[in-house]
Amino acid sequence: MGSLWFQRHRRGNLQWWPVFFVGLVSCCMTAVAGDPSDAAPDAEMLLDEQLAAGEFAPAFDQALREADPTMRDERLKRVAQSQAEAGERSAALATIGSMSDDLARGSAVDQVANQPHGGPSPEGAFGGGGGGANFGELVELMTSTIKPESWDETGGPGTIKEYTNGVYVDPSGVVRPVTDRDGGGRLTEFRRAAHRAIHSSDARRTSPLRKVSLNRLEREVQLRLAAGRPLDEDMFLLAGLQRVQYVLTYPETCEIVLAGPAGDWKYDRENRIVGAETGRPVLQLDDLVVLLRHFNSTERGSQAGGEFGCSIDPTEIGLANAQVFLVESSAKPLKAGQRGKWLEQLRSQIGLQNIRVFGIDGHSRVAQVIVEADYRMKLIGIGLEEGTADVPSYLHAIKLAAGESPRPMDVLRWWFTVNYDAVLTSSDRDVFEIRGQGVKVLGENEMLTAAGKQIHTEKADPLNAEFAHNFTRHFADLAAKYPIYAELQNVFDLALVASLLKSEGLADQVGWHMLCFGDPSQYTVSRFPVPKTVETVVNHRVVNGGKQILAAVSGGVTADFRELVTREAIETDRKGALGSERSRSAPDNVPNSAWWWD
Repeated sequence: MGSLWFQRHRRGNLQWWPVFFVGLVSCCMTAVAGDPSDAAPDAEMLLDEQLAAGEFAPAFDQALREADPTMRDERLKRVAQSQAEAGERSAALATIGSMSDDLARGSAVDQVANQPHGGPSPEGAFGGGGGGANFGELVELMTSTIKPESWDETGGPGTIKEYTNGVYVDPSGVVRPVTDRDGGGRLTEFRRAAHRAIHSSDARRTSPLRKVSLNRLEREVQLRLAAGRPLDEDMFLLAGLQRVQYVLTYPETCEIVLAGPAGDWKYDRENRIVGAETGRPVLQLDDLVVLLRHFNSTERGSQAGGEFGCSIDPTEIGLANAQVFLVESSAKPLKAGQRGKWLEQLRSQIGLQNIRVFGIDGHSRVAQVIVEADYRMKLIGIGLEEGTADVPSYLHAIKLAAGESPRPMDVLRWWFTVNYDAVLTSSDRDVFEIRGQGVKVLGENEMLTAAGKQIHTEKADPLNAEFAHNFTRHFADLAAKYPIYAELQNVFDLALVASLLKSEGLADQVGWHMLCFGDPSQYTVSRFPVPKTVETVVNHRVVNGGKQILAAVSGGVTADFRELVTREAIETDRKGALGSERSRSAPDNVPNSAWWWD
């Protein structure tokens, strides 16, 4: 905002210039008997004179008065180049911000970026040039002194990155829970209070329907990065959006707009960024960029689907070892005090479970979210993490009749998948509404061979199906208790947006080329260690005075949006309500520099 103010300030001190030159142009036109064909050369000559004299404010105003968009952008580019050559790099980037065509703007940014400028860009906690603590020196110290050969820069498996949500990935790729040492006490509250005191902006206002222009946001990000300045936190958090309700296109102003509820944000006890009033996680720009790149990658060509997800599965040898252990240990009855030790021995026989991330960058925050959501869902399902009153664990729901023996160890499979009610569009297909929860859980029982091989049955027993149904039905309550599930919801929302943009060709319709968001060399998303393994999810329950019921869990996340975004699947709004919403949400009277509005 500083560079934009500076330019306005200069214009404010030179308000007589535009009036003077209007008169000059008028005189020149009269001298040539009003021949309109000579008007353009006169304007070019005038711009040359202004730039040669270093009169950038009147030159900027002169360029803005050009009616033809292509010619206007070309003149603004000339003004910006002259400003940059004169050392006024911030003013040059502010001038470039007034260019309407993103290709022309990108070219101008590249040229201005080659001009010398002062000050290194701070590396932020959010990545992508964001503003925050600089951990560079600390990271360098750690990676150069603690097992230097184990880090990815030297070919090892370890990656170091600040990441402190509900789980984290250690240097070996093992997913582990985060310990809240302060327990949500005075230190945590002190940090939250300090954050609230330091960070305040209009984007923190509660809004039932905030609008975020992706094109304008990309422009502001592009200019910030070119200037070597950190991005604002509200840029990384999409102005506090907490869900995507509408996708709106405005070809007349060349932009795509996301709209949904928004408000102030804070850090919760797991260091997630959530709504201050709602507790819902806030949408993040890095996730959007990762998903836009995923659905627009050349590898998928014109296909809009781009399935992605993860799976968490025990190894065959681990399951085979577990079966041998169960047979051997069953020869002697277990005493009550031995059950805990016995269960730990069983877990050690199964060993670590393998994590596979597919279709999406394993280093991305999206990968972190889907793996954590899947892992913690399994903890609830097997009774290792408490659900809600309406979502008991699978083991808790099992009932055995007197004398009935439990089955051999069950291998249960639960996975998250897409669950939207509908995507609606207007008759002009220029506004889309997303309806539905977005997420559901499916279940399956798997057979286990003596060699530890899992055989898909494509069937779920009644209790397995009941858990999956309850989890889906009461998803909102679970997401309120454990925000990681709402994070998964947000990822699905943004993935549906990216898939919709691809299938409908919306970026082409508004002339958006994603020069910054689509190019990893321009906008760098945060990178995290790739999750590879996790502790085995297995539990038992004792019933009828000593009978052991055992269950191990596998599963994952599968996100496939192809069926949702086909032209036949998208329903048309016949009542005209979406067209009215588009009109109400239009960026009328919104300043050029603004990238969101209410």
